[in-house]
Amino acid sequence: MVHQTELTIPAHKRGFHLITDLVVRNLPPLPETGLLQLFIKHTSAALAINENADPSVRVDFETAFNRIVVEREQYYTHNDEGPDDMPAHVKSVLAGSSVSIPISNHKLNLGTWQGIYLCEFRESGGARRLVATILA
Repeated sequence: MVHQTELTIPAHKRGFHLITDLVVRNLPPLPETGLLQLFIKHTSAALAINENADPSVRVDFETAFNRIVVEREQYYTHNDEGPDDMPAHVKSVLAGSSVSIPISNHKLNLGTWQGIYLCEFRESGGARRLVATILA
């Protein structure tokens, strides 16, 4: 069985935001076993799975990504949408556009300290659309 649905994530400021609960609330009942694949339909935001307990991890991710991909560099040629646009595209390639999570006992089988992140790389990225595909 394959079930697919689209979810809208409300606008978030730039940063790394835990969205696990929002995703789970918007999914249909999960099968006993299977796989959830999440895909973000945007090129300036990403999805990731990482630490869900200590908020300093999210701050450190933001700091690291901003040091790796610097804004306002002269070498960017794609700059019509502002100084955070091209860096956001680069960051989204580094982080990735999808995650896969096993389903066990009708629940997402994440580790104790794992959560799903929306990685928002724009100052004002707006609402984000995700495609959730459940394979049972």
